[in-house]
Amino acid sequence: MSNLDMLTPQNSAIALIDYQPAMYQGVQSHDRIVPFNNVQILAKTAKLFKIPTVISTVASKTFSGPFMPEVTDLFPNQDIIDRTSMNAWLDANFRKAMHATGRKKIVIGGLWTHACVLFPTLDMLKEGFEIYVPADACGDVSPEAHTRSMERMIQAGAVPITSLQYVFELQQDWARLETYDGVMDIIKAHSPYGIQIRFSKWALGDHASEGGAAA
Repeated sequence: MSNLDMLTPQNSAIALIDYQPAMYQGVQSHDRIVPFNNVQILAKTAKLFKIPTVISTVASKTFSGPFMPEVTDLFPNQDIIDRTSMNAWLDANFRKAMHATGRKKIVIGGLWTHACVLFPTLDMLKEGFEIYVPADACGDVSPEAHTRSMERMIQAGAVPITSLQYVFELQQDWARLETYDGVMDIIKAHSPYGIQIRFSKWALGDHASEGGAAA
């Protein structure tokens, strides 16, 4: 397996780390609504394509608050791994959960990029995982902190992606009917392109389908 192999529902897993109120308060690299929307794209896509998903918090009951319910409500039976460590990979339960996915291609999104994403990325690369970082679903205390962290991960071998790229890479073909409607719902809810989808559906009715008439 290599970085030239695309992400698929069969070869990948995803870890979502520390999307909590205290961490959002420190985000100054993006408008906070950007990672807020984009992590929902990741989570809804993972649910739609049945991707093994690991969710982790830091000090949720003593400092940082709960993981955002817009994500956790999608996975009502999911155990949320709470940690004391900035580096999720130092937590035995997190390591166990990641190994339990049985996947080597791992998408990691989190707040903040310079710690909660960077640290486990470096350790997991050393462990032989292939790491993909959705840059627009992460956030940091400044634009430079985010950029330098992304650069360091890329230099170490991680692959930068975006949240919508994750959706499209898994869908690949609009004629995949089993996930077509779900993908359209995600795009309409969280992407500017959703405006065009609504317009096309209004203007063309049943003929508006990127998958052709059958979709």
